[in-house]
Parts: sequence; C-alpha cells; structure tokens
Amino acid sequence: MEKLYTAVVTAKGGRDGHIRSEDGVIDMELKAPKALGGEDGYANPELLFAGAWGACYLGALGSVGVRDGVNVTQATVDVHISFNKEGESSYALSAELHVHIPGVDWDVAQKLADAAHKGCPYSKATRGNIEVKVIAD
Repeated sequence: MEKLYTAVVTAKGGRDGHIRSEDGVIDMELKAPKALGGEDGYANPELLFAGAWGACYLGALGSVGVRDGVNVTQATVDVHISFNKEGESSYALSAELHVHIPGVDWDVAQKLADAAHKGCPYSKATRGNIEVKVIAD
C-alpha cells in the first residue's frame, strides 16, 4: 500500500471536547447531542463521520458511474450514523446510506450504489465491523 495523504487531527476532551487539524482547517468544539445527554447545536463524532463517509462515498460512486457510463454527477447520499446501546455498558455504531441518483432507474441505481459501497475506503473500513444498509431511493 502506497500512502498518498495523511490527515492529522488532535482531539481532547472526548465528546465534550475540541478537535483541531494540524493545518488549522478544522478547529471546533464538540458536544454530545441532546439525545445523549449533551447539547444540540455543536458538531459530534457521528455528524463528522457521516459527512466524511458521504463525501468519500460520492467519490467512489463517481468512479463507478464513469466505469459504467452512467452520469451520477447529480447524485446525493444521506448518511445516517446511529449510536446504539449494546447490552449493559457497550455501544456500537450502525449506518444507512440513502443514495439518490436523479434520472436513473431504481435497479440500476441500487447496482451502482452497491458497487460504490464495495469500493469506498470508508465502506471498506467499516465492513464487517458495523451494520450497514445501502439503499437506493
């Protein structure tokens, strides 16, 4: 594997903390969401993960679209990241990727969505580790 880029972000304070990227592009306070006993109106790990995964996933979908000769430039993905309780004191993430490709029949869209999920680096990183559903809308 050839390393092409490394992002460095320093986190401190956990869910009620702060993150800052090495280059200063990201510099923000974090709070647990209200549903987890925190305060809405701030970034949290699930929001950041959903945004990053969505951006990466659309890159993979673009590659699949080019490969298959389908225009996916207007595609969107809504990434749902859920924070779930597992047993007494354990937690796990789950995800749903809702993929919308305008002007493409559902069966073709689902095929493209699944292919992008197969190749997306974030999808690869989570495969076998969390429950993930990929749904063409």
